[in-house]
Amino acid sequence: MKYLEFKNAVRDFPLISLTHISHISRGNNTIKTQLVLWQKKGLIIKLKKGLYILNDKDRKYEPSKIFLANNLYSPSYVSTLYAMSYYDLIPEMVVDVTSCTTKKTAKFVNTFGTFVYQHLKTNLFFGFKEIEDENGFPVLIAEPEKAILDFIYLNMHDFKKKEEDIFSLSYRFQNLDILNKKKLMDFAERFENPDLIDVAKKLLNFMKKVR
Repeated sequence: MKYLEFKNAVRDFPLISLTHISHISRGNNTIKTQLVLWQKKGLIIKLKKGLYILNDKDRKYEPSKIFLANNLYSPSYVSTLYAMSYYDLIPEMVVDVTSCTTKKTAKFVNTFGTFVYQHLKTNLFFGFKEIEDENGFPVLIAEPEKAILDFIYLNMHDFKKKEEDIFSLSYRFQNLDILNKKKLMDFAERFENPDLIDVAKKLLNFMKKVR
């Protein structure tokens, strides 16, 4: 198969999986060799094993980082620091895309950046919503309340038995008025973790003081 034929067959797909490749290669045993050659020539970019994208000149869509994060490792939803930055709950711009998954902890590095996945138990895989990214594709991201709780839960050693000023001094939480207090506590209780519930209550008290 020539590259032009391959490009025309997959150009409308934002990402190219082995499933797409098997459908268009029609039993062509040389396709794996061609994929390696096209990578070396910069015609396609490998995102991880079995997942590719066309080069920036030939691809139809410029994928969003959230879209990439969802598709690199599934099931997953973007959460913790990246989601907190997305909602402007912290002042820092977060470069690495952080997600939660029911699979084991993982990390992928490719030309689009670093994508980090932290494990959550199945019963904690909730509190995310579907939004549209800049290309109109559906993507999954934590609700702001869950993004903060996921972060606290996964970094409990930093928050346990600490005073309320940790929210402003260590992490510089901001714009907390966007949080739904009832939802925050409802979500916290679903973790069934006394330490997390205690930190969530401290966060509510902190929110009262900064208003």
